Amino acid sequence: MTDYIETLGRRLPQVLDGLLITVELTIGGAVLALLIAIGLGLLARVQNVFLRGFARVVIEFFRGTSLVVQLFFLFFVLPLPPFNLDLPPLVVGLIGLGLNYGAYGAEVVRGSINSVPKGQWEATTALSMSPTQRMVRVIFPQAWALMIPSLNNLLIQLLKGTAVVYTITIVELTKVFNDLRQDTDVFFAYSVALVIYFVLAYILSTLMGLLEKRAVAKLGRGTKKLKMVPDTKGVAA
Repeated sequence: MTDYIETLGRRLPQVLDGLLITVELTIGGAVLALLIAIGLGLLARVQNVFLRGFARVVIEFFRGTSLVVQLFFLFFVLPLPPFNLDLPPLVVGLIGLGLNYGAYGAEVVRGSINSVPKGQWEATTALSMSPTQRMVRVIFPQAWALMIPSLNNLLIQLLKGTAVVYTITIVELTKVFNDLRQDTDVFFAYSVALVIYFVLAYILSTLMGLLEKRAVAKLGRGTKKLKMVPDTKGVAA
């Protein structure tokens, strides 16, 4: 065991580099996924049948296909004719994670908006608010508080999803420990990796919990729990 710890110490720079890449992928992918989720979630509710249909097709496509296959397509197919789009591996990873988890997030956004009480919608109509004012000032702030728990689940799923980007040559945390096991032991290497992923997930969950409390407090409801939309399940890598 002492030898394993010494080996881990020698590999510490690589571990930190892999950790940094994992954090970058998680944060960058989460930001992109959130933007995509909000955009598609709102489009899925518009009256225009073509825009609504487009949103549904995009959502179901990226939810219904494997993240690994999506990454392979972006990394191996886009550089070929007629696309000729050669993107850096890290950018491919960010785009792949953003599109995949953004599609799941779009359903969370749509469901949360639909969960806002009907009386709130009627009140905005009575106040003669425009559709933009209604959404920005009244509906979305309430929906945001509702969707945070489900978005927290997706964020943790995204963190774990970063482990598959090593298939497109990105040296992130899983890849580093996969290499480390060759110099130490399978149990030791993957046990340390599990602990690191757990700590990262715990930190993210804690931050999202604080964000939820802040969102609820802004609505003037103190620490009262809101009725949450169902948690997203079955996120496939």
